[in-house]
Amino acid sequence: MIKKVLIANRGEIAVRIIRACRDLHIKSVAIYTKPDEHCLHVKIASEAYCIGNEAIKGYLDAQKIVQIAKECKADAIHPGYGFLSENYEFAKLVEDSGLIFIGPKAEVIKKMGNKNIARELMQKNGIPIVPGTKALNNCSIEEIKEKALKIGYPVILKASGGGGGRGIKEVWSEEKLEESLEHCKKEAKAYFNNDEVFMEKLIENPRHIEFQILADNYGNIIHLCERDCSIQRRHQKIIEIAPSPYLSEHLRKIMGVSAIAAAKAAGYTNAGTVEFLLDDYNRFYFMEMNTRIQVEHAVSEEITGVDLVVRQIRYAAGEILDLEQSDIKPYGFAIEARINAENVWNNFSPTPGLISAYYPALGPSVRVDSHIYKDYVIPPFYDSLIAKLIVKATSYDLAVNKLERALEEFSIEGVKTIIPFLLAIAKSREFRKGFFDTSYVENNMQKLLEKIKNDEKTNKDESIAAISAALNKHLKGE
Repeated sequence: MIKKVLIANRGEIAVRIIRACRDLHIKSVAIYTKPDEHCLHVKIASEAYCIGNEAIKGYLDAQKIVQIAKECKADAIHPGYGFLSENYEFAKLVEDSGLIFIGPKAEVIKKMGNKNIARELMQKNGIPIVPGTKALNNCSIEEIKEKALKIGYPVILKASGGGGGRGIKEVWSEEKLEESLEHCKKEAKAYFNNDEVFMEKLIENPRHIEFQILADNYGNIIHLCERDCSIQRRHQKIIEIAPSPYLSEHLRKIMGVSAIAAAKAAGYTNAGTVEFLLDDYNRFYFMEMNTRIQVEHAVSEEITGVDLVVRQIRYAAGEILDLEQSDIKPYGFAIEARINAENVWNNFSPTPGLISAYYPALGPSVRVDSHIYKDYVIPPFYDSLIAKLIVKATSYDLAVNKLERALEEFSIEGVKTIIPFLLAIAKSREFRKGFFDTSYVENNMQKLLEKIKNDEKTNKDESIAAISAALNKHLKGE
């Protein structure tokens, strides 16, 4: 039985895990670095311990995190997402220390964390993969050029240990191959301390479809349907939808069976995600498996009624999966919009600073997962995600209506956010009709920015008109 969980993370996901612990009457332990001493997860946890002055370094100090967990008599560690969540050495250290790692086994994280190994495993088990190569690091540039010609341009270079949209480079011609390879290797080394790179055929303008997996320690595995994560900017997801408004029931069933087969091939336990690319001909290809809770897990929770973080803790504690695949009957549609503290007009650069006012959207079937509050200072050291807005309705069209309404109500003052940009997407005809793929944002950037300008001008004109009308009434003595 798990009685106390240390959360090896910060911000929104740490708050989410603490709330799941509270629902289970489990004590929670927060860790934080000095810049995060006023973060919400520190305030609401049962206990909190400082792990250093440097913003990021403490959250990556595996030895110190495990030491604190043992000293405070925690039973388990939940890694959240990011930081050490997919670091197999950290998972193994937790296991070897006699603590429970809330996630898959270290050996599974290692196996699925290397995209090359994962591709080979999927291929052996009949899961379709994108045509590509093994690691290229020991190949000459001439050999690499030959492989690219055999695959056929355009191709895409990927970091074997990558994720989160990093360590990826599209190559459209041989002239750019060598330069792109060096760029990809450098980024892979910088972000993942592993410069191993491989090559795949670039599937042009695909949809990004992922299946949420849930598994216990006894071989029982189900999926909680899919999420459509095609609305992306520079390979970074910004809006996610469950289920996909595009998939037919037949295709959903086939892809779901493949997702479970992929998880079984990996020997997977706990919560995870199998990600696919879907082309214009409804051919799907395994892309990767994320061995952790996803940022967008909330939309799966909303359509199925299954609390994924609570289930993570329960299955890590040894409980048996008490759900059959036939029990999962998604109801309605849920949409998540990631609210980032970024300046749309300055190439989406981060905007840390003081939040002078905070009015999250409310109302029926509207959920906000966040760690911010009025007078909170967003530090400049981390990812720019500050809140997740999740809405649910009985149809996709009504869910888009609700998203639009909620974004219009959501107000964060003191820092610039991408709320106006998300609203422009929500109002677009293509989004409402489900006519989008991973290229949508980049291909429509100017149109979306123009929409923001027009909306801001309209709002300004309406405000001026309202002030003028009020002034005239006052002068007339009405």
